[in-house]
Amino acid sequence: MPQLYHHPLCPQSRLARLALAEYGIEAKLVEERTQERRHDFLLLNPAGQTPVLALDDGPALSGGAVIAEYLDEAHGAAGPARRLMPADPLARAEARRLVDWFCVKFFAEVSGPLVTEKVYKRFLPPALGGGGPNMDHMRAARANIRAHLRYIGWLASTRHWLAGEALSLADLAAAAHISVADYLGDVPWAEDAGAKEWYARIKSRPAFRALLSDRLPKLPPPDAYADLDF
Repeated sequence: MPQLYHHPLCPQSRLARLALAEYGIEAKLVEERTQERRHDFLLLNPAGQTPVLALDDGPALSGGAVIAEYLDEAHGAAGPARRLMPADPLARAEARRLVDWFCVKFFAEVSGPLVTEKVYKRFLPPALGGGGPNMDHMRAARANIRAHLRYIGWLASTRHWLAGEALSLADLAAAAHISVADYLGDVPWAEDAGAKEWYARIKSRPAFRALLSDRLPKLPPPDAYADLDF
């Protein structure tokens, strides 16, 4: 059985978990505290970042987008209805653009700062940057998410899914990152009905169930987090 080294609120890890679930691939989840810089984990990924997918008969793959696209190529070729990347090259390029948007831009501006300030720093000693959240970083992330929600809402109003007419890795990437902010109670859903409707659709997919059951000790999500009709 493959092993996925992850953190429950790492948005890149959540992308890998969603892709695994969409293809019905069972993997053993191994929670990794990257701040510990474990030697064996660094051998798998010298960058020391989650997620890492250790395959039974191959090398370890690092990075949420890399893992998700590998799974699409290795397990989604049975038929076009099961692919998470479009067959058309231009459509595939658009899906990749949006995966990059959320895994890089959204992560830098929203999900990364939120999970760092509200989660990771709680478990770090002061010498390694632990302690209370930086409120300037929090305010910036909460302001930035509003622009991203408007963009998601616009995409959802012009297409059935974010990158086109079919569900793609773009939707999984967006949902993975949004779900972290949603767990932390930092998504102003009332501000964009289109984004909320899109998220409700993807949140209702069977692949999302495991994410909705995640709970961190002493840091529960809002009640609406697991509510499919929020």
